[in-house]
Amino acid sequence: MIFFTMAIAKVNGIKIDYEIQGEGNDIPLILVSGWALKKQMWLAVAPPLSEHFKVITFDNRGCGKSDRPEGPYSLDDYADDILGLMDHLNLDKANLMGYALGAMIVMHFALKYVDHVDKLILLNTVAKYDTDDLVLDGIKINSKALDFQQNAPKKYFMKSAKMAFHRGFIKELEENPDKKFHNLWTVDEWVKEYNIDAQTPQDVENQGKAMLGLNLLEDLDKISAETLIIAGSNNKIHPKTAMEAMHEKIPNSTIEVLKRAGDMTYLSRAPEINQLVIDFLK
Repeated sequence: MIFFTMAIAKVNGIKIDYEIQGEGNDIPLILVSGWALKKQMWLAVAPPLSEHFKVITFDNRGCGKSDRPEGPYSLDDYADDILGLMDHLNLDKANLMGYALGAMIVMHFALKYVDHVDKLILLNTVAKYDTDDLVLDGIKINSKALDFQQNAPKKYFMKSAKMAFHRGFIKELEENPDKKFHNLWTVDEWVKEYNIDAQTPQDVENQGKAMLGLNLLEDLDKISAETLIIAGSNNKIHPKTAMEAMHEKIPNSTIEVLKRAGDMTYLSRAPEINQLVIDFLK
C-alpha cells in the first residue's frame, strides 16, 4: 500500500493545498503544474512514480484548492511558494518537474534557489517569448473557453485534443473515447477532475500574466542542476526547436524527443514519461 496524504500549508500568507504520495528517504520529487491546471493534471504520472519516490503535488496559487489572492502573479511568487512548501515539509532539497508554465517556474526556481535543487525535469515548455501577444491572446482564449469547459467538458476536451495531441492519439481518442489509456486514465476521469474547483477568468489572467516578458533563455547557462528535457516532435504549442535551444544553453542537460508526440504527453505518453523520469532520478 502506497503512503498517501492530503494537507494544507500556510505559505507566504496564503494556503497551498498539497498531496504526498509514496515514501522513501531519497530526495523527493515535486511536480509543478501548468497554466490553469491543478495538481490532478498528474493523475497518470504521480501514482506510478510514487512506487519509486516520494512525490509531492500541489495546487499553484490561484488554482484548485489553494488560495486565490489578488494578482497578477509572477514567477517569483510561484518560486517562493515552492520554497515555502519545502520549508513547511522540512525539505532542504528536492527534484523538480514542471510542465509548460510549471517548467518555467522550475527553471526560475533553479536560478533563484540554487542550493535547494537536486535535479530538474522540464516537460514541453519554452524559456522565452519573443512577444507578449501569445500570452495575452492565450488569456483571452482560455478565459472565453471557461463556460464551454464547464458546461460540456468532454466535448471541450475532444475539441482541444486536436491542438494538444499527435494525430495518431487523436484518432485513438475519437475511436474509443471511453478507453482507459495505458490503464492509467480515462477522458471521463480527466474532465471530472478538471471541473472541480474550476477556474474563473480572473484566475486565468492572474496566472497567465506571470509569463509576460518571459526571457529565461539567456540565463539558462547558470543552471547547475542536472536537467532532463522532454519534448514532443510534433508539439504545436511548445515547439521542439524551443526546447532544443534550452538544451544548448543548460550545461548539464540531456534532451529526449518523443516521436509522434504533441503537447499533453503527460497523458498520451505517460508510461514513457514515467520511465524516463525513473531512469533519470535513480
